[in-house]
Amino acid sequence: MKMKIVYTFQAQQDLKNIYEYISNSLLAPDTARNMYQKIIQSARSLATMPERNHLYKDEPWHSRGVRFLPIKNYLLFYTINNETLTVSIFRILYGGMDINRQLEETSAFKFSNPTVSRSTFLYHIQISP
Repeated sequence: MKMKIVYTFQAQQDLKNIYEYISNSLLAPDTARNMYQKIIQSARSLATMPERNHLYKDEPWHSRGVRFLPIKNYLLFYTINNETLTVSIFRILYGGMDINRQLEETSAFKFSNPTVSRSTFLYHIQISP
């Protein structure tokens, strides 16, 4: 059965920032568009067999079921809810960053309760490169 893919606001911002950085700072709009499409395509692939990717090794994310999907130089972080058949993408980060610090700053995981409210998720990507 296919899972529904949802993005947090932060994941949407990450995707927008990646696109804008590659397009505007690196002056490579075609590369930005290709990376954007690659990330979206990879995220959509999580609708089937999202467990195929590894759990993130560090705590507290490992015990909260956080998984990651490498996409070129980026890491897409997500959780799976088998009850609602939902894959929740909450960050898309450049692999050269201090990943643990970025995850610690992620609002969805600042709470002691690892369950994230449905209201923190947007159901459609609204970025148009």
